[in-house]
Order: sequence, then structure tokens, then C-alpha cells
Amino acid sequence: MDKILSDIEIRVLGCLIEKELTTPEYYPLSLNSLTNACNQKSNRDPVVSLAEEEVVRALDSLRFKQLVVLSADGGRVPKYRHLLAEKLGMMPAEMAIICELLVRGPQTVGELRTRGERMYPFGDLTSVEEVLLELSQRENPLVIQMPRQPGRKEGRFAQLFSGMPEISADQHTQAPEAARMRVLIENERIGKLEEEVLMLRSEVAALQRMMLEFKAQFE
Repeated sequence: MDKILSDIEIRVLGCLIEKELTTPEYYPLSLNSLTNACNQKSNRDPVVSLAEEEVVRALDSLRFKQLVVLSADGGRVPKYRHLLAEKLGMMPAEMAIICELLVRGPQTVGELRTRGERMYPFGDLTSVEEVLLELSQRENPLVIQMPRQPGRKEGRFAQLFSGMPEISADQHTQAPEAARMRVLIENERIGKLEEEVLMLRSEVAALQRMMLEFKAQFE
């Protein structure tokens, strides 16, 4: 990448991609919906608590870098969409992998397949490896394979939108048990449902405000 993005820009861009792929009926996103997406507790690493003002600054910077635009769909509430697919010529499978790396950080091929299934139906690990290879061999690479850490069977892949990744000093972190991974995945699924309910409530509240404003015009 020729433009280095900040951590907040990474989170904002990743969330825009995620919601386009997982809930296209609610995309593009309003500032409120985007802030809620950035602050989700599921499918996020690290979990953050961003203020709307921080998200606005990140949006302005991403718009200047021509990675995000204000949607031309109209309506009373401004909404935002990303330009990554158009700007970098990316396919849905590539978008899903990049999204996971943006919102959750470095991951193994297996983790990317399991977590990316909610956005794209990867058939097997080989299909994920093929996407990673294409993304890493571009003229301007978008991902890189990190050195395998001692005690780990697999190396992890990282996105390059925020520059070269730092190698963690913790070389002895053990991989979680299979049962723990299943529990984590189930917790993520429940968390995602909870976040979608919050988003729906936000959209309903916005519609109610619009209706009240409309009625007030005739009173």
C-alpha cells in the first residue's frame, strides 16, 4: 500500500467492508451505525470504544485518500461507503480476507477460512491460500506472511494497509484447544446477532424521527 492508515482508519475501513458483505440491506452506513460497528465486541481484535468524533476524523482522512466516499443514495442521514473494490480491483473473496485482517489483525489460513465464511463461502483451505497468494504477489502487496513463531504450527498473515506488522514479543502463546475455539465461534455468532439487533433499533429510531419531522410539516 502506498498510503499508510492509522488504527482507527483501519477499523473504519474494515467495518464498511464487513457490513457491505454481511448486511448489504443496511449498507452504506450512517455515522451512528458505523460507530456501533467499530465498537462491536464480536469479530473484533482489539475491542475499542470510539467516539463519533474519532470516526468522523477517520472518515475525512479516508475520503482524502480516496478510499471512502459519501454515498449518493440520498436521504436525510449522510451515509458512507468504501471504494476499495473499485480502487484496487478486488474480488469478493479477496475483500472477505482483507476485511478479516483489518478488523481482527494477523491470522492463520485456518482462522481466516473459519471466520471469513460469514462473508464468502470458501470451499477449503487451498482456496484461502490462493487468495492470500494473489494478494501478496501484487505489484503493491496487500498482505504478508509473518514468520512462524516458536510453538506454533502455522504462520499468520497480516494486512499491509497499516505498514509492516510488528512481530509480537510473546513467542510462547499456546494455541487454544479445539473446544475453546468452538466456544469462541459460538460467542462470536451470538455477539453478531446482538450487534445486528442494536443496528436495527438504531435504524428504526432514525425512521421514527424522519416520520415525526414529516408529520410536523403538516401541523
